[in-house]
Amino acid sequence: MKTLILLLLITSQSLFALISIVPVEISQNAGVHGELSASLETKRGNTDKDNYKFGARVVYDYNNSFVTWGEISAEYGESSGVQDTNKAFIHLRHIHAITKEDIRLELFLQTQEDKFKSIERRFVGGAGLRFKLFEVFKDGKGYFGAGGFHEYIRYISQDPTEKNLRINTYFAYTVGLGEDSTLSYSLFFQPKIDNIKDYTKAHKLNLQLHIYKALYLNLQLSYDVDTRPATGIEKYDFYQETAFILKF
Repeated sequence: MKTLILLLLITSQSLFALISIVPVEISQNAGVHGELSASLETKRGNTDKDNYKFGARVVYDYNNSFVTWGEISAEYGESSGVQDTNKAFIHLRHIHAITKEDIRLELFLQTQEDKFKSIERRFVGGAGLRFKLFEVFKDGKGYFGAGGFHEYIRYISQDPTEKNLRINTYFAYTVGLGEDSTLSYSLFFQPKIDNIKDYTKAHKLNLQLHIYKALYLNLQLSYDVDTRPATGIEKYDFYQETAFILKF
């Protein structure tokens, strides 16, 4: 009966928000492991809507030396025959130990597209250092990251193609809630090197609850700011996501 109820919940909910804001730590879970999420939403009658979502994450943890992981997500939606969502995202990151516990080297690549932000293609490649902070709460883990990246953006609109160098800083903190559940917050701040007033900023609050065996419920709130978006695009985005995640 429990299994049936869980399956009904999975098929009736919108599964996405797979991208975790919790920094991956070396030797946290040695070997290969990952997460999967997918859904189909269909409505007919008073509301005519289709929405397709998929996400996956794979991590290779090599004991105390390094961890490499990648994430992919895609979403497509139509309402009354009119496309209202079309975006995709791929992120690759390698984290290498510099000291035993506190300092890490991070290398990352990312590509994405988002039709409704007028982004035809955005590519990012960069590096930085991550520092483990002191524990404020019991079962808490804090991190501060600093580095830089090169950004290439080609727009669907008539805006000129951008090639930027940006500073990359972030703060992340996670508190364990027992039963493999966590509460996490992160703040990213990414200004252009030659114009600090041109920046992106993101606040993310994430609650992940262990439900049954490898199944988790993920609740996330996000507030993003882009001071120089494409023409006709809002500077601010707020969204809430609810997802079921299957870990393996």
